[in-house]
Amino acid sequence: MKNFIQINNLPIRYKLISHFLIISIIPIICLGFLINWTVERVVEEQVNQNTLQLISKVNETLEFYINNMQRVTYFISYNERIEDFFHHNGQQPGQYQTNEYEIQRYLRNFTTLMPEVAGVLVVNSAGEYVSNELYAPASENLTEESWYQEAVENKGIFRMIGQPKDRRLSSLVSYKNDEVVSGVRAVIDPISQEVLGVILIDLKVRTVAETLVDVRLGKTGYLTVIDEQSRPIYQPKDPLIETIPNEWLDEKRSGTFSKKIGSQKVQFIFQESPYSNWTTIGVFPTEESIFEIREIQFYLVVFVFIILLFGIPVSYFLSNSISKPIRQLMKFMRKAESGEFGVRYTEKRDDEIGMLGRSFNKMLKQINELLRLTERHERQKREAEFRSLQANINPHFLYNTLDTIQWMARKQKAIEIAEVVESLAKLFRIGLSKGRDRIPLDKEIEHIESYLKIQQTRYREKLQYQIDVDERAASLYVLKFILQPLVENAIYHGIKERRGPGQIMVSAKQMNGNLRLSIQDNGAGMSESHLHEIRVALKDAVRRTENQTESKHKKGYGILNVQARIVLAFGEQYGITIESKEKVGTTLELVLPILEEDIEWEEERKQHA
Repeated sequence: MKNFIQINNLPIRYKLISHFLIISIIPIICLGFLINWTVERVVEEQVNQNTLQLISKVNETLEFYINNMQRVTYFISYNERIEDFFHHNGQQPGQYQTNEYEIQRYLRNFTTLMPEVAGVLVVNSAGEYVSNELYAPASENLTEESWYQEAVENKGIFRMIGQPKDRRLSSLVSYKNDEVVSGVRAVIDPISQEVLGVILIDLKVRTVAETLVDVRLGKTGYLTVIDEQSRPIYQPKDPLIETIPNEWLDEKRSGTFSKKIGSQKVQFIFQESPYSNWTTIGVFPTEESIFEIREIQFYLVVFVFIILLFGIPVSYFLSNSISKPIRQLMKFMRKAESGEFGVRYTEKRDDEIGMLGRSFNKMLKQINELLRLTERHERQKREAEFRSLQANINPHFLYNTLDTIQWMARKQKAIEIAEVVESLAKLFRIGLSKGRDRIPLDKEIEHIESYLKIQQTRYREKLQYQIDVDERAASLYVLKFILQPLVENAIYHGIKERRGPGQIMVSAKQMNGNLRLSIQDNGAGMSESHLHEIRVALKDAVRRTENQTESKHKKGYGILNVQARIVLAFGEQYGITIESKEKVGTTLELVLPILEEDIEWEEERKQHA
């Protein structure tokens, strides 16, 4: 938590630089790791797939040679002289010298037409043999040879038995055992199912080598071929591993695995030929398979370095372009904090900082206006206090004087004068209300009723009035002196201008959670243009009533003054609405909040109780 607070205390420029570097470096590094992982996987799969395809082609070639060897055994077994030789069964060899020579010539044709064949040996069940290239000791019974027995066990199916091992046969060309690969097939009598003999054919390992020698996996990788006993059929000179154990190859016919040979890791990819049961294996160091990956990694590192090389200056430039106007705005704010309200943010920008600067300028302008307004209000307050001192009249002296006049008028039987003086006394008493701003509605109604009585004395039959106040609304509190200016306006601009008697209706009731006061007259009314002017003035009543010296002489000042007092006290959702029609009359409606008590008034009432 402490470290987090310290980070928050860093200047915004350093935060922005760190932010830009983080949002640029972390995605690039993650992208680099993703690309590296993807490339490694794709390249490895591609290498394995290509190697398997190459091994498949090699196996197809080897199977082609083995299939040819199998065909040769069938051609030989179908020859009439060979069939006679198989059925000879131990007769004197001298009787078949001519046939043996012809058989040798026949067999020699295969080695001539098929250079991959090293030699062909035909042995009958009596142990006699005929060959074009191979020969055995006279005392040797070839039917006891392992290759003969293996051919017999396969019951006429051609089988590759790999390189000869402990075979007592010699070659006229002096092929060594590791230079040939042997295949055998037993010849079965189709009727008796007896073994008539065995045909052995040798394939030159050089043929296999020629197929594999030009195949390279990387720089040092190679292909090798082993039989089903893991004996090597072919492997190049200086192999990475001499023998591949059979347990390394799983039960599948193809697959991949890796082993650590010495100090390097070696990859093995193998595929078994179902025809020959030979397994062709690709062997290559793992390092060679990822050479392209390392090259891509190098380019990725260079790319990240270049991004960082350009990212740091760009991050610094961007952070400075954002933090510089903020620092400038902070400088102006410090000056304003110290009391210099004349400073202004002058840089022209349309972004958030520019909007903040313009708001700062507007705030300073409003502060200056408020200061001037406060100064004017203070000056007006001092003037009002001075005028109040000049016209300081003791209210009790005024009340006592009016009571004396009333008593004298009643003594002289001047009842009408007494009533007017009594109404005037009530008017003064309620209007002063000991300086309070809020009074009960019934007191405000009593005040307006005293005012109407005085005016009725003046206008006689021309002015009639009616007051209707809901009982629930009578105890609610309202701003003092809000009805008299409106009633006065109704008398002087409505009833007075009307021909014949007029009437004023004052009502009060609760409705929709508000207190609604209504003053309705059937006076002269007003035109649409005049009504529009009054409504516009009511919306701007607060500002219009600030300059009292100018506003007092304007028409409708009383209504604007009441509207301004209501808005300042309760908000713009409350106030006066006006409806008027020329030669019909005018209706003013005041919407006020529900105020159920006033603390000062209740305390005074308890004291007098």
